[in-house]
Amino acid sequence: MVQWYLGTVGFSYKDWNGVFYPPGIAARQYLAHYSQIFNSVELDSTFYGTPPPERVQQWAMTAPPGFKFGVKTPRQITHDLRLAGAIEPMMTFLETMSLLGDKLGPILIQLPPSLTVGEIDTVNAFIAALPAEWRYAVEFRHASWFTPQTAALLAAHQMGWVSTEYVDVPKQVVPTTDFLYIRWLGQHGQFAYKGQEQIDVTPQLRWWIDQLQPQLNRFETIYGFFNNDYSGHSPRTCNRFKEMIGLETSYPEIPQQGQLF
Repeated sequence: MVQWYLGTVGFSYKDWNGVFYPPGIAARQYLAHYSQIFNSVELDSTFYGTPPPERVQQWAMTAPPGFKFGVKTPRQITHDLRLAGAIEPMMTFLETMSLLGDKLGPILIQLPPSLTVGEIDTVNAFIAALPAEWRYAVEFRHASWFTPQTAALLAAHQMGWVSTEYVDVPKQVVPTTDFLYIRWLGQHGQFAYKGQEQIDVTPQLRWWIDQLQPQLNRFETIYGFFNNDYSGHSPRTCNRFKEMIGLETSYPEIPQQGQLF
């Protein structure tokens, strides 16, 4: 049986107050509430810089046993340095995030759209230098990477190829290791309000389920994260997906949102 870790991209959104979070809840209580509903979250905030160790320790203490954090590599490493000469700051990031202990899931390495397969030597040198004690998932944003050679590269290093639903990125499920990492992102900024589903993405979710079904035996674990830009309100969409694949769902004990479709 595949172990599923499903949640949202980030957990701190003001539009979730009164919808997903109880009215008036303090921001410091968000994670405790969130982790009673979902068993994983992708920390998008780490993209903007390595967090202080004490904050990481607080996350680890707050989340219950069995919870997993997907953590996004800082943009200094992926976008500013473009992986060149970036092992030192990457080690600082990894050592800090290791304070999550057994709650640390895969390290997401999101490459910039302008980074093409022409820089494969840089990418290969970077990922080859990463410590094997952690798991990594690489997200490519340029079409030139979508070849069997990329799959072979990641498989050689036992790294996951991130499956993404995003503008101008091919949708695919390519097994390169024993886990899969999926990101349902949508078009950035298409919804001004993040507290209610605003489009029905059921057909898109069905497409993903149809792609996953024949390959489930290739994976021990599947991580999947929904962004607010995908349908307007990622917690509800995550639960919608869980219902579709037959997983137990949990909802906040507050009045539920209405439907726009």
